[in-house]
Amino acid sequence: MTAAQRWADELAAWAIDPAILAAAPESPYGFPPAIFGSGRGSAVTLDAVRGRLPGSVLDVGCGGGAASIPVGAAELLAVDESEAMLAHYRAAAGSTPVRTWRGRWPDVAAEVPAADVVVAANVVYNVPDIADFLTALTAHARRRVVVELTDTHPWVSLAGLWRHFHDQDRPDGPTVELFREVLAELGLQPTATSWERPDLFRDAAPEEILAFTRRRLCLPASRDAEIAAAMAREADDRARTATTFWWPGTAEPGISALATGG
Repeated sequence: MTAAQRWADELAAWAIDPAILAAAPESPYGFPPAIFGSGRGSAVTLDAVRGRLPGSVLDVGCGGGAASIPVGAAELLAVDESEAMLAHYRAAAGSTPVRTWRGRWPDVAAEVPAADVVVAANVVYNVPDIADFLTALTAHARRRVVVELTDTHPWVSLAGLWRHFHDQDRPDGPTVELFREVLAELGLQPTATSWERPDLFRDAAPEEILAFTRRRLCLPASRDAEIAAAMAREADDRARTATTFWWPGTAEPGISALATGG
């Protein structure tokens, strides 16, 4: 079995029990713009993006823009499945020229032109077709591709809470080590830096954190008191680490990725 196939299989193991998902008052997927805003980017990732500027940056799975808006690009391009996130991104970009595309990467890749730097931060754990995803990133970058991911799946931190409320164990893969294997399998030889990741919720209001956790647990607001008590009891105090990878792109200078079939 290839590393890419193992990646897809390990992500598939995270599928939520259909009965739990059907009873959820709102989708457990997605991210609130208020928590994942443009001011929460990693210095390592931002430096990797800046290292191949000035020019344009394409942010795939842009969220609130943390991995691209602060770098000072001449032009920003952004792809996300959420129109709310794209609207938040456009507002946060201020006076910087922005173009956006709503959709899933690489499904919309043919609609999106090449950029000097392509970045995808905290996205790959949502991507079962990882080889196609990375290949399309590389084909759209004239200078550099930058990918950031936590060293373990971000939902691992909810394992204790999930066990408490649903009496089910959750997976613990894939991990950054399997991602390295995928890159090697694709013939990519990246530079990589691992770093300690600050708490993404460090500036968020307690009620936002509670609401986000409730959503992830597929529970109703009527159980907020119980959820808050369990969060205090099941606090995940493990070290949080992440890794940023970067490698050269293959898009030709002055040629759009659309023109090269990217």
